[in-house]
Amino acid sequence: MHNTKTVLVVDDSRVSRLMARQFILTKRPAWQVEEAATGEEALAVAQALAPVLILVDVNMPGMGGLAAAGQLRAMCPSAHISLLTANVQNTTRNRATQMGIGFMEKPITEARIHALIGALE
Repeated sequence: MHNTKTVLVVDDSRVSRLMARQFILTKRPAWQVEEAATGEEALAVAQALAPVLILVDVNMPGMGGLAAAGQLRAMCPSAHISLLTANVQNTTRNRATQMGIGFMEKPITEARIHALIGALE
């Protein structure tokens, strides 16, 4: 039970969430992967589960990814949070850096997920 970590994948694309889930579980089958389709949903899930890793899509309906990541950062101070985006503008990158949030380029690949997981350990 000790090695069970919870990961939260926040993306309005079901396909992206499923890919991220598959890549994470390929590398860490014992981990629990939770999903949220919106920033609002992510806040509710994170509050209940205290994930160690949170992947947040930048462009989502409702609360945007950057706003959600900011609230998640305050709620889960020890979690590793990474924004997922295909086009990272410098302003977004700078804002995220100030908040202590990382980046992962889309498309999500197994290599990128595995590198991120490796960096956590």
